[in-house]
Parts: sequence; structure tokens; C-alpha cells
Amino acid sequence: MSDIEPVATTTADTALTDGAPLRMSLNENDIRRLEAFAAPIRAWTSPVFHGLSNIPADGPVLLVGNHNFLGIDTPVLWPELARTRGRLLRGLAENVLITVPGVRHFLQSIGCVRGNRENCRTLLEEGEMVLVFPGGGREAVRRKGEKYVLKWEGRTGFARMAIETGAPIVPLAMIGADDIYDIVFDGDHLAMRPVRMLVEALGLHGTLTPPLVRGVGPTLVPKPERFYYSAGTPIDTTPWADAPDLDRAAADLQAVVRKALEEELRFLFAERERDRGRTLWGRVCGAIGL
Repeated sequence: MSDIEPVATTTADTALTDGAPLRMSLNENDIRRLEAFAAPIRAWTSPVFHGLSNIPADGPVLLVGNHNFLGIDTPVLWPELARTRGRLLRGLAENVLITVPGVRHFLQSIGCVRGNRENCRTLLEEGEMVLVFPGGGREAVRRKGEKYVLKWEGRTGFARMAIETGAPIVPLAMIGADDIYDIVFDGDHLAMRPVRMLVEALGLHGTLTPPLVRGVGPTLVPKPERFYYSAGTPIDTTPWADAPDLDRAAADLQAVVRKALEEELRFLFAERERDRGRTLWGRVCGAIGL
């Protein structure tokens, strides 16, 4: 990935902990590169978007989402938000990804930074649109029976950053990615012990052991499930700004955001039930008028 050209132009010196550019701007060529990168996923999943107009067109905003299987559904967001909201999405990437030179170069070229509180606060103070998954890597590395389960226990850092910077929070629900594969053995299964040992040898927590999966039939080709996205009503964080106990305020705000995100997820599940285009066959039939 190290030979991929940057898709955005740096306009200021870096002030981020991983050396990523602080300010980046978009032009038409940048957006086309983003669209080209996401094109295979978009073509296979025919994504549907709801409520993107809820995302402010300027000023700081924290998009808080559910992290689905390995984050496969997130690349589609970059060109979609660039087209509909005219903004570059700044993602908070896992530390393990930022440590890999080629991966780091690519992620930083599309606006991602190392996922820590310092970078999140800095970007919000600069008026950026930031995407965060409070569940982190553990939420993306699913176990059996964990489809679309929020793993947010003790995760209040995002709420604290929003309170401290006064940034509104927009809950961003996504479904589809947890359905493109079936888990054969999850990371806790005895059969995955060698993989778990390798993960731990790399310095990662054992809970990040990826599952053994299958897609179409016995293959790794992902099922052509449609991806669905929904941005909810912005949550004003200023009522928590003067709270005497910031830790308690962050926990209270986290609960509010979690409830709002779960409501958006329920909305998408209902939309999917009504959508005959959820499957590839349904989309083909619709395209030919059947």
C-alpha cells in the first residue's frame, strides 16, 4: 500500500502524535481516488445511506459508530461523506495499524491518525469531523453470538473528548458487515490457540485473535449482503460542560450516545427487513424488473 498516492493535501504542519498531517483539504481528484478505492466494496454491497444530512457541514463533530467485522464497511464512508457533506473524515486508527509502515502511509493519506485522546482532542479543536469506534479492535474481532453487540464497557474517552471540546456527537449505525461471513471458530476456540499464540507473540492482546470464517459456501468470498448506514440526530454535549465530576459526566453521556446508536441500529434492522434488495439476487431481480 505504500505506493498509493495521498488523496488529500496537507495545509498545515503536523501537531499529531503519529506525525500525521493536522489539516487536510479535498479536491475533485482526491474524491475520485477515494471512490476508486471503495469501488469494489460498494459494487459488491450496494450500500444505502440514511440521515447523512444530520452531520454538520462544518465545525467539529464526533461521529460515534459500531465497529463491525474487521471494519470492512468503513471505507465506503470516506467518499460518501466527501460527496454529501463536502468534508474529509478523520478516522482514529488502531495503534497496531499505525505501526505498520505501508499501512500507516495509506491510512494517513486518507485522513486517519493514531487513535488516542490527544489526537482526538486536537482534531476536534481544529474543527474536524472525527470518526471513533468506542468498542475498538475487540468489537471488530467478533465472537460467535456477538453480531452488532456494542463492547463499550468502561469506554468513556470519546465522551470526555466531546465534552472538553464542545463538539456535538452524531451516532452512526452500520449493519451488513457482520453478516458477510459465518464464524467457524472464534478466537476463544481451542482450534484457534496457535493463532492466539501468534497474536500474543506480536505484542497484541489475545482477545484480538481473529476468527476462522467462511463466506460464500466454504470460500472466503464475502456474501453480497447490502450495507446500511444511518446517522442520527446530533447530541449537544454542552449540557455536560460544567459538570463538577467530568468522569461521571462522561459516563452519563456515553450512556446517552449508546442508547441513540442502538435506536439507529434498530431502525436499520427494520429497513433491511423491508428491503428486497438486501441480497444480490434481490438486487438483480429489481434491476431487471422482476
